[in-house]
Amino acid sequence: MPALDKRVREVGVHDGTVPDEMLRATEPYIVRGLAAGWPLVQAARSSHDAADAYLRGFYRDATVHALLGHPAIAGRFFYNEALDGFNYQSVRARLDGILDELKVQATQERPGAIYVGSTTIDTALPGLRLDNDVDLGGRDALASIWIGNRTRIAAHYDLPDNLAVVAAGHRRFTLFPPEQLANLYVGPIDFTPAGQPISMVDFHAPDWERFPRFRTALEHAQVAELGPGDALFIPSMWWHHVEALDRFNILVNYWWRQSPDWMDTPTNSLMLALLTMRELPPAQRRAWQEIFRHYIFEPDEASLAHMPEQRRYALAPLDEDGARILRGQVLKRINR
Repeated sequence: MPALDKRVREVGVHDGTVPDEMLRATEPYIVRGLAAGWPLVQAARSSHDAADAYLRGFYRDATVHALLGHPAIAGRFFYNEALDGFNYQSVRARLDGILDELKVQATQERPGAIYVGSTTIDTALPGLRLDNDVDLGGRDALASIWIGNRTRIAAHYDLPDNLAVVAAGHRRFTLFPPEQLANLYVGPIDFTPAGQPISMVDFHAPDWERFPRFRTALEHAQVAELGPGDALFIPSMWWHHVEALDRFNILVNYWWRQSPDWMDTPTNSLMLALLTMRELPPAQRRAWQEIFRHYIFEPDEASLAHMPEQRRYALAPLDEDGARILRGQVLKRINR
């Protein structure tokens, strides 16, 4: 990967608790040693075997979703050459079997790539969070575990805010603000390795002729290098490329949204916009751009003041009941 100078800023916290305002940040930051006291982290610092044994103490016959790649992919999970499939095999397997295989691959000069991603901790390893958890101030966060060997995950974004905690091994994150979308050369949005659109650039060997604007993206990149116990806050919608650097790596992450549960994902709006607006004549697209600016991106009270509050219908502040009604209206229109 090209050398990058800008590092993600580091912050300190007291008593292992991240202040609420920091959990609503819009810029990334690192908290060194946030999880240093976790038994899992302490076991991982001792050895691969100790961390493996600690995880197995919570295993209860769960199966997980795993990605398996040939040594030739060098840990980079991606599309195949034809862009009509992927360069790895996706399987469901017992977690203890995956842990066994990680031990085998750790002895190989050219190991196959193994990646267990986004697995709900309370399902796969019940009880693990009792002594290995972060206080998020009452947020109803989804806590997941990621286990594997040396892997590379292409730059992508997530809708929720994300606190990523390295429990074993080392990881390197390369982050980009949302406005770098055009410079990351993103692939298909509806055919993706794991649900999110990804950058097509190989960060270890960029094709500068094919992706010249990636140089501009790198000018805005921030790098975070983390060891066991370190945590990284990734704000909603920030692009992040993730590298697991050791033969055995564990990450625990927490996802939460700052919006109510009843709000749908904005991705639905994007897909509907592709269906209904992108192919309109330019003048009509500009008209709809102004409509979205007026109602969605720059709304203000003055634009609604001419209507009684109780008669603003879909333009009124949204709540759970209003969302249910609006969702029904959308589905009715789609299904005509």
